[in-house]
Amino acid sequence: MSQKVEKEPLFSSKNVKLITDPINVTNPVTVLVLGICSALAVTVKLKPAFVMALSVIAVTILANVITSALRKGIPPRIRIIVQLVVVAALVILVDEVLKAFVYDVSKQLSVFVGLIITNCIIMGRIEAFALGNKPWPSALDGLGNGIGYGVILIVVAFFRELLGSGTLWDYQVIPDSFFIKNGGFYENNGLFILPPMALILVGVIIWIQRSWKRQLVEKN
Repeated sequence: MSQKVEKEPLFSSKNVKLITDPINVTNPVTVLVLGICSALAVTVKLKPAFVMALSVIAVTILANVITSALRKGIPPRIRIIVQLVVVAALVILVDEVLKAFVYDVSKQLSVFVGLIITNCIIMGRIEAFALGNKPWPSALDGLGNGIGYGVILIVVAFFRELLGSGTLWDYQVIPDSFFIKNGGFYENNGLFILPPMALILVGVIIWIQRSWKRQLVEKN
């Protein structure tokens, strides 16, 4: 008699870890130190950082799924070329969607949307995971790593926009009466809108994370 093979639940503990681990203990930005350029370039304001995060999440998920579905038919010698073609096609699609629906943000992101093609997080997950796993786990891995990347971008952008411009999502949140020019005590810190502050904030997040999760320090 043939034995029935039990299917693994779609959201088993193993699959759930594919989503949760990249947000914390294997975060692509703060642990693996990937995608730093985006953190420097698109986090001056919260809105473009959020849109960039959504774009990378979408591309990472779809690139993982497509590559996983094609993995058995991709010749090893041209796998990088195939991966680049898949990612490039997805990035072009995302760029066109942004231009159609959020044109102002698309202009702010400028060339950085196109540079998603060379984002080492996406290529890294394709190589490390999608080429060796089925589409569903690959989709979850892409989702987790995309969220892990996006969370860091949004946290950095939150503090840079708030303390550098006194706004959030382009809305004034610090009252005009607080500013020195109006007789108050506050002044926006121009350092926060400069690229070095993004690197400093990422460093602070890394320090907080490794102080909280001591095993990250022990691994290194």
